[in-house]
Amino acid sequence: MMASGYNAKEEDGHRSGSAAAGGPSAEKSKKPDNTAFKQQRLPAWQPVLTAGTVLPAFFIIGLLFIPIGIGLFVTSNTVKEIEIDYTGAEKSSPCFSCTQPFGLNHSCKCSVPFTLHESFEGNVFMYYGLSNFYQNHRRYVKSRDDRQLNGNIYALTNPSKECAPYNSNNNLPIAPCGAIANSLFNDTFELFYLQDNWNKTLIPLVKKGIAWWTDKFVKFRNPAGDNLTAAFQGTAPPINWHRPVYELDPTDPDNNGFINEDFIVWMRTAALPTFRKLYRIIQKNRDSLTPTLPRGNYTLEITYNYPVLSFDGRKRMVLSTITWMGGKNPFLGIAYITVGSICFVLGLVLLVIHYKYGNRNNNADIPN
Repeated sequence: MMASGYNAKEEDGHRSGSAAAGGPSAEKSKKPDNTAFKQQRLPAWQPVLTAGTVLPAFFIIGLLFIPIGIGLFVTSNTVKEIEIDYTGAEKSSPCFSCTQPFGLNHSCKCSVPFTLHESFEGNVFMYYGLSNFYQNHRRYVKSRDDRQLNGNIYALTNPSKECAPYNSNNNLPIAPCGAIANSLFNDTFELFYLQDNWNKTLIPLVKKGIAWWTDKFVKFRNPAGDNLTAAFQGTAPPINWHRPVYELDPTDPDNNGFINEDFIVWMRTAALPTFRKLYRIIQKNRDSLTPTLPRGNYTLEITYNYPVLSFDGRKRMVLSTITWMGGKNPFLGIAYITVGSICFVLGLVLLVIHYKYGNRNNNADIPN
C-alpha cells in the first residue's frame, strides 16, 4: 500500500511537471507560427504617391473617359424609340373601359393609335413595360422551384416549400409553382400599319428568339415524354392562369410547357420596380429596301388582361431599334463623361497646387 501510494504521488508530480514544462498536455499557445506569411513579413509593393505619378493618372483617365462617354452618348441617341402608355387610368385613355370591374373577369380589347414621325430601320424590338412592380422582393424572387422548371418529375408533383402558398390548387400540385409564375404577364398585342388612314396591314411579330439561349436550352426543360398533356397529368395550373402550362401557346405546340419563351422571359426577374421585357421582334426583310416600320399612322390592338391599378402600376408598350451597344441607355455615356471630367478638373487643380506650393515644401526640407 505504501509503494502504491508513493507511485501515485510520483506519477502526479510527473504530470504536473510535464504540464508546467509545456508538455503535450499543456494548453496550446495562441501565438501564430513564426513564418513569413503568418507574421506578415512577405515582401510587398508599397507605392509612394507623388505628383509625378498621380497627376498623369488623372489626366490619362480624363482624356480616355471623356471621348468614350461622348461616343456612347451619341450612339445611344441614335436609337429610335417610342413608348405607348395604355394603363387606362385616365378616362380619356382608349383602354379606360378595360380597367372597370367587368374587365377583370372578361377578356377586354382596346386600340391605341399612334404615329411614327420617322422610319425605324433594321430589326425593331417590341417590349412591354411595367412600373411600380417589385420583382426584386426577396420572398417573390425565392418563390419558384428550379428543379421543377428543369423538368424534374419528382419536383413536378412535389413542389418546393419556397413556392407556398402558390404550390397547391384544389389539392393538386401547381406546375409551375410560385409567385413569379402566378403573376405571369398575359396581355397580348397586335400591330397594324394604316395606309391611307383606312387600309390596315398587320405587322408580323416574331416570338422565337426572345429568351436567352441558356434559359431556353439549359435552365428550362419540359418533363420527359412526347405528350405534354400526359406529362403534366395530376398537376394544376397557377391560380391566376386561364389555361394550363401545356397550352400556353395554342398556335405553336413547340412553344408550350416550361420552354414557352414568354414564360421564360417573365421568370427572369427584374432588378428595379420599373422595367421592360422583350415581347416580340419585328424583323427586317433583307431583300427589301423599305424600312421595317415606315413613318406614318399605326394602331396597337391590345388584349387587356393584366390588372395593375390595384398597386398603382403603369403599363406601356415600347418599340425600339438597337445599336452595337444595345438599346437606348444614355446613363452609361453620361457616367463616363462625368467621371472623366471630374478626373481632368481634379488633375488641373492638383497641378496648380503642386506648382504653387510644391517648391515651398521642398525648400522647407533643406537644412540651413
